[in-house]
Amino acid sequence: MSVETPASRFDALKWSVVFALVAVAVVGNSYFANESLLYRVLGILVLAAMAGALALQTAKGAAFWSLVKGSRTEIRKVVWPSRQETVQTTLIVVAFVLVVALILWGLDSFLGWLVSLVIG
Repeated sequence: MSVETPASRFDALKWSVVFALVAVAVVGNSYFANESLLYRVLGILVLAAMAGALALQTAKGAAFWSLVKGSRTEIRKVVWPSRQETVQTTLIVVAFVLVVALILWGLDSFLGWLVSLVIG
C-alpha cells in the first residue's frame, strides 16, 4: 500500500521547528540538571509531544502515520498460536537443544580423548 502525500512548501520549516524543539529539550535537560527529575521529564514529554504533533503534519509524518495504521490492521489479521501449541513447540525446541548439546558434548569428549592419545 503506497501513500503519496504531496509535500507542502512549509515541510522544511516544520522539520526545522521539530529539530529545534528536540534541541531545546536536550539543552534544557542539561541546563536544568539541578532541578527535580520529575519537572525535567515532564518538560521533555511536553516538548516531545509538540515535536511529534508537528512532525505528523508533514508529508513524511502523514505517510508514517498511515504506515502505523496499516500495520495495526495487518497485525489484527495474524492467527496467533494457542497456549497448547506454544507449550508443545517450546518443549520440542528444548528437547532438540538438549539432544544437540549431548551430541556436541560427546563429540568434544571423544575428540579430546583422541588428541590426548596422539600427543601423549
